[in-house]
Amino acid sequence: MRILVIEDEPRMLQLLRQGLHEHGCAVMTAIDGETGLEIASECEFDVIVLDIGLPKCDGYEVLRTLQNRNSAARVLMLTARDAEDEIIRGLDLGADDYMTKPFSFLELTARLQALARVQREVEGNRLAAGNVVIDLGRHSVQRENRNLDLTRSEFLLLLALMREAGRCVSRQRLSESIWGEGAEVSPGALDVLVNALRSKLDSPFRQKLIRTVRGSGYLLDSASTTITHQWETAGR
Repeated sequence: MRILVIEDEPRMLQLLRQGLHEHGCAVMTAIDGETGLEIASECEFDVIVLDIGLPKCDGYEVLRTLQNRNSAARVLMLTARDAEDEIIRGLDLGADDYMTKPFSFLELTARLQALARVQREVEGNRLAAGNVVIDLGRHSVQRENRNLDLTRSEFLLLLALMREAGRCVSRQRLSESIWGEGAEVSPGALDVLVNALRSKLDSPFRQKLIRTVRGSGYLLDSASTTITHQWETAGR
């Protein structure tokens, strides 16, 4: 794995660098948000380990900038801040997972491996449900030929719903599709993400597609579903 660690506490940074190297990872580090963004713009990473309380540019601003750049790297928040609203804010800005300090290093490496085991789609293939189209190669979304600007987490949520269009997808399965199997996610994080996706996918249009199935999960309502793609799965 190619990992960028953005952490301002020197001892923690050294421990992460050494431990990840020992696990066979290629690691680069930054001690502030600005430097981290510079490195992320020059090199490709599988996962970015991101502290929130950073000098010069805090973790939330780093997340926002990575989203604007359409960064392909998955992001794991590693922070001492454990307030639910702060964690939800990070997830809503595009983080894929989070851990709070202190943490188990074995759990951290397992989380990083889960984030890196993402499905890779063949370039140019598309998945369509009704008038919603996902270009899997470009990671872009259109509805009624209008481009939708989704965060990484919103994209993964929509993709999970579209794969099962017309059928209820459980909350657990949706959470695993977005944040990885075994991730400890606040119960409200999925609801916040669904509402964010609704505001972009449903609110501007007459037909509402995302439905809540009380006590079970969510479904994408579509009159017709067409799937025209092949999957290449890494690490399976």
